[in-house]
Amino acid sequence: MSGWLTIVGLGEDGPDALAPAALALIEQAEVLVGGARHLAMIPDGAARRLTWRSPLADTMADIRAESGRRVVVLATGDPFCFGIGTALRRAFPEEEIAAIPAPSAFSLARARLGWSAEETLGVTLHGRPLETIRAYLAPGQRLLVLSHDGATPAAVAAELTAVGYGASLLTVYAHMGGPDETCVSERAATWREERVPNLNTIAVECRAEGRVKRFRGAPGLPDRAFEHDGQLTKREVRLQTVSALDPRPGALLWDVGAGAGSVAIEWLLAERTSGAIAVEREAERCARIARNASALGVPRLEVQQGAAPEALALLPAPDAVFIGGGLALPGLIETCWAQLAPGGTLVANAVTVAGEAVLADWCAHHAGTLTRLAISRARPVGRHLAWRPLMPVTQLALVKSR
Repeated sequence: MSGWLTIVGLGEDGPDALAPAALALIEQAEVLVGGARHLAMIPDGAARRLTWRSPLADTMADIRAESGRRVVVLATGDPFCFGIGTALRRAFPEEEIAAIPAPSAFSLARARLGWSAEETLGVTLHGRPLETIRAYLAPGQRLLVLSHDGATPAAVAAELTAVGYGASLLTVYAHMGGPDETCVSERAATWREERVPNLNTIAVECRAEGRVKRFRGAPGLPDRAFEHDGQLTKREVRLQTVSALDPRPGALLWDVGAGAGSVAIEWLLAERTSGAIAVEREAERCARIARNASALGVPRLEVQQGAAPEALALLPAPDAVFIGGGLALPGLIETCWAQLAPGGTLVANAVTVAGEAVLADWCAHHAGTLTRLAISRARPVGRHLAWRPLMPVTQLALVKSR
């Protein structure tokens, strides 16, 4: 059964542009899987045809039922560049899958623009909130964006203008590589095309109009970037906290007692392939966390309302946990530690004597590291500056043995 499932990437130039080996696989397939557009490119033959269903898991079950037969999945361009290849790889063992990619939309757009891969960021807005693009904005940054549909370029232009990037140049390619290829280029602030063909890719040269809010770059957003009610992990402490949590690809964070959600947001900005769940008891704070996440370009942050530790019971196991408050709650740190994946990191901050006592006890029994963070900021006193200390924070960081 090894290698019974093959993914073949197609471009707008159709099967005639495929290499002979890829074309032979399609011609010899017993089952063809794809969207209506791709299937229409292939002449009728003996192969059974399956179209994608919603939810996608239903089609994965259809494909699994054909295991052992010669199955070819038709994909757009490079199936592993924000394509169906990733979903198939999760559903089937590696040894059962082979892939023959075509140039991706990003490759085609870079070739037209003369942009190098190492200087360009790829983003997808297909099925994702528009605010996602904010996490990638920085003056001088080059972005390639996969659109959700024909209205996406206009929406992106409006979004860029709203956050001070109206001077950015947008170049939109549709149906690249095919006979119907089109190109439109214009500044975000003066964008006039309400709709373009659905299959399009947006190139963005980010240019700021004066001083703009920073979304991308070094960690440590200013405190004013967050809407909050005073319950906020301050910038200097947040930097140390996120560093201690050690963001990494694919890791899931629990931010327990999230307040304004600043630690979870910085975690997601630091490693964009990670996930995070902010757990907060107060409904008003939960709404505030969601607004902060959207405003700062990480709308994928999941917000869970409820009192810990009870609210943690049904959450997926975390790879990292941050406890920003409530250390004196019975069973809280014990529950977080029990649910933490082996090799995961737990970081907890305390500002009260009771909280410090809990951290000291845990450090003694689990060989963690205790750090006292004492930050002072210069503030005006008459005509002079004087140091005003923030409340000292005691931080425990420890890694769960495998």
